[in-house]
Order: sequence, then structure tokens, then C-alpha cells
Amino acid sequence: MFGLLFFILFTPGVSEFICTSSDLDMSYTFCDSTAHSFMFNLTPCSTRNKPVWKAALTWIPRSDIHFLKIVFNVWYDGAKALLWKELLCSGADDEYSLCGTLKGETLDSAFDIKGSRFEFPKGNYSIVVQGFSDDSENNMLICLNFTMIVK
Repeated sequence: MFGLLFFILFTPGVSEFICTSSDLDMSYTFCDSTAHSFMFNLTPCSTRNKPVWKAALTWIPRSDIHFLKIVFNVWYDGAKALLWKELLCSGADDEYSLCGTLKGETLDSAFDIKGSRFEFPKGNYSIVVQGFSDDSENNMLICLNFTMIVK
């Protein structure tokens, strides 16, 4: 009858679980000291059978999203394993629905993560995802530190 939509204002250092299963634990914290209106879900909670993960994101950004560059830094058992940068929004002919979201608007997005096409070795992964509103990577919109433990 009544739909309930809620956001939790997360504080830095407080870990939020995304999922836990017999072969995978995932959680995240924010890198900065500001509370965020943010929610992230991932299914299935497994690395077996090389699944395509279904992700759902709800976020109220603190600034307009006309330009968005995402930077992924991945560490595996303490060693740097990957640096990947992707321009999602440039302000012209953007293909992603989050482009053009205004400050204070609720962004709801569902998407596939196909990065699980390979087998993850057992171990601890730290994935820092940063979103910037400029190409020089000076104006950070959001920063998340994901922890992934493959058992």
C-alpha cells in the first residue's frame, strides 16, 4: 500500500555490507567525510559460474552531473592490479541515463557489471571508485572504497 523509500546518511569509516555468501563478501565505505544519500545493491552475491552482476544504484548527488569521469583503482592482496578511467558524461550526446542529473535530484539506475567474465582468484580486493566533475580529476563528486573478499 505505502511505498517506503529511505536513504541512510553514511559516515566515513562505517562499512555497509552489499552482500555476503559462501564464496563472496562485499562492503563499502565512503572516502570523504561528508554524509551521502546513497544506496547500492548487487546480485547475485557470488563469483561462481562467472555471473553477470545486476547492480542497482540510488543516489542524490550534491552537484549537477554534466561531466562525469570515473576512475577505478583495484588492489589485490595489497598489490595494485588495475587502474581504469572512463568518461561517462561529457555534456554532449551522452548515452548514460545519469548524465544530466541535477543537484538534489534522485538518481535511480540499474545496470549490468560484466567484469566478472574472468575467474577471481581467492583473496582480498580493494576497489576505490572515484567520480570527478572535471577531466583534471580535481573536483570529486563521490568516492567509494569497496572491499571484496573472494573465499
